[in-house]
Amino acid sequence: MGRAMTDDKKKPIILHSELVAESRLFRVESVHLRFSNGVERIYERMRGGGRGAVMLVPMLDDNTILLIREYSAGTHSYELGFPKGLIDPGETALEAGNRELMEEVGYGARELTSLKQVSLAPGYFGSRMDILLARGLYPERREGDEPEPLEVVPWPLDRLSELMARPDFSEARSICGLFLLQDWLNKEE
Repeated sequence: MGRAMTDDKKKPIILHSELVAESRLFRVESVHLRFSNGVERIYERMRGGGRGAVMLVPMLDDNTILLIREYSAGTHSYELGFPKGLIDPGETALEAGNRELMEEVGYGARELTSLKQVSLAPGYFGSRMDILLARGLYPERREGDEPEPLEVVPWPLDRLSELMARPDFSEARSICGLFLLQDWLNKEE
């Protein structure tokens, strides 16, 4: 049997850090670390803006989720996934979630439930995302910052295995959201 997990592991000491690159969205830092066993390493990490992000798992009704199809510059393709965006200064995750839902899907939510806060590649990226379940939807559209209209795709819950098999449903955060939804639904039964 493996050792019990403990939270008392000593973190490495940061000996030096410096900004090595910066863009409109990202700051890359070089971090010189010394581990508790004396080993020193230099890591590079992307620093987040500190605002965080949200992703919504919207349920149109008890049997249907809403996805969006949008262009993804990283893969130069259109991807199916859940709506998401940055938390604006002064907003809570729940406020940002409802705003993003209105901007990207054209619905507001009467009920938002936090499913989990996740990290995005924590070995390299210092940002977190709140994944929220949105229910009790009502039509409300707000102007967003998308360069083109997003396609809203209703998807029946009894066809989730087909969704998982689609090559255009590949983003890890959306797949995580789907598993969190399934877990939440199983607990509700």
